[in-house]
Amino acid sequence: MDIIETSIPGLLIIEPRVFNDARGYFFESFSQREFDEKVGNLLGHTINFVQDNESKSSYGVMRGLHFQRPPFTQSKLVRCVKGSVLDVAVDIRKGSPTYGQHVAVELTEENHRQFFVPRGFAHGFVVLSETAIFQYKCDNFYAPQADGGISILDDSLGIDWRIDAGKAILSEKDTKHEMLKDFDSPFSIDENLYPEYE
Repeated sequence: MDIIETSIPGLLIIEPRVFNDARGYFFESFSQREFDEKVGNLLGHTINFVQDNESKSSYGVMRGLHFQRPPFTQSKLVRCVKGSVLDVAVDIRKGSPTYGQHVAVELTEENHRQFFVPRGFAHGFVVLSETAIFQYKCDNFYAPQADGGISILDDSLGIDWRIDAGKAILSEKDTKHEMLKDFDSPFSIDENLYPEYE
């Protein structure tokens, strides 16, 4: 797999090596060994994924921008196995030189790209195709009491969602998240967000 570093350190695009022939294609969607060698070495610590999730959504559905509060913070490795999504991560670490900035990546069933989102970032996506099946790995178990979020419709974030936001489909929960200017982040650039990996 190839690792593409983005404008925000730690946010990584991963491109697998795809083998195509007359029958179709084959690729390793995940190898812990290779992930440790390439991503772990780059980050300075390994990532141990413990939970896989999948969602199905229709065009215009927006999910996010979500995170889990400490000590239930999660890193995510996300991909779209059917359709197309615009996937976004926003830096919400206090003291970070890129606080409030984001990286957006189009993930499709054709490009097979994956996006690694470390702890300390809010994450969300919008569906650009008729339907999309979205999968992601997490390095901590989901804890509903630790749910957090910032508004996915916050214009101050400068995200081009590539759809008419007025027609976006959001859950009731996602309409109630704070704007970034009103948000008190539970993360700091100075704290160790991966204490179990010491």
